[in-house]
Amino acid sequence: MSQSERLRRWRLILGGDDADGTGTELSGVDLKRDGTLDALYGAEKKRGGLGGSSPRVARWLGDIRGYFPASVVQVMQRDAMDRLGLRQLLLEPELLDAVQPDVHLVGTLLSLNHAIPERSRETARAVVRQVVDELERRLAQPTRQAVSGALHRAGRTSRPRAADIDWNRTILANLKHYQPAHHTVIPERLVGYGRRLPQVSREIVLCLDQSGSMASSVVYAGVFGAVLASVRSLRTQIVAFDTAVVDLTDLVTDPVELLFGVQLGGGTDINSALAYCQTRIDNPRDTIFVLISDLYEGGDNDEMLRRAQAMVASDMQVVCLLALSDDGAPAYDHDNAAALAALGIPTFACTPDQFPDLIAAAIQRDDLTTWAGNQGIQLAAPQE
Repeated sequence: MSQSERLRRWRLILGGDDADGTGTELSGVDLKRDGTLDALYGAEKKRGGLGGSSPRVARWLGDIRGYFPASVVQVMQRDAMDRLGLRQLLLEPELLDAVQPDVHLVGTLLSLNHAIPERSRETARAVVRQVVDELERRLAQPTRQAVSGALHRAGRTSRPRAADIDWNRTILANLKHYQPAHHTVIPERLVGYGRRLPQVSREIVLCLDQSGSMASSVVYAGVFGAVLASVRSLRTQIVAFDTAVVDLTDLVTDPVELLFGVQLGGGTDINSALAYCQTRIDNPRDTIFVLISDLYEGGDNDEMLRRAQAMVASDMQVVCLLALSDDGAPAYDHDNAAALAALGIPTFACTPDQFPDLIAAAIQRDDLTTWAGNQGIQLAAPQE
């Protein structure tokens, strides 16, 4: 990188104040780019900036999309929400039309759900639909493929009828019985699948902490819930909680409606959520229970752990996801995470791209601690 290019970049970073020390003047697109940065990050040191004008903010959002790549735009949008009060300005329809939608914006809109004026609701819903549709296009096929394959593997039988023999796996399982004289494999053990799976062979319960810190996780979980609900042989339930519990299962086929049924913010009562879910589970051994929470319990902590222990004792597959997002290492209650791990509940953060394989492993009743380790995922360690 040349010296002039290095100074140009430092000038954009430092903002052109007397103390920036670069002595560099900007022109053309760089000057406009600098203006958008100054409107946001220079607002603390002088009056002005974006102010409270919704049209001006809309123009600014359009400008940053023209001057910066999408990844930078998303960072600047989040910074603007926090630094310049954009959370309130997002209630204006003309601003929503200018925003580049992403998971974090959806989380913001959901947190403002009941405050959004009527004239903005359809625009807000369209923004959420755009993000949800994009996530479904990315995640639906790998999820259905992983889950359907796991369901078939879980139903494999060692005494299949002739039409149900899986010859590829049968040959692999019997290679040691190859007979050179006959140029063939003697299949001492047949591998195959049952003729058909039961109408419902597994139940999945997604239990979502809807406190404000879990916004991205809730968005992804809502999308995954809709995809899982479309898979035959699965029964999918979604329950959200803060200090109250709401069953969103009836909305599971429409992730946008489901997400607008969530109320982000408020406290956390995991114990009450587990108590409700226990009443909704008929076949523990065929159930995969996924608690998605940062574990900052505001209810009865000891009772919450006793309920979790009872669920494990019933032979239910239980896993705790501290986050279901791409946001990096989450903040969470380390004591409760360690306590759940001590109960034999795998407790870790998971990215959306890893989630389909996680559910597939759970369907096959694989050891989820081993699965997470093989994925390079750091698990919460049990209390010593």
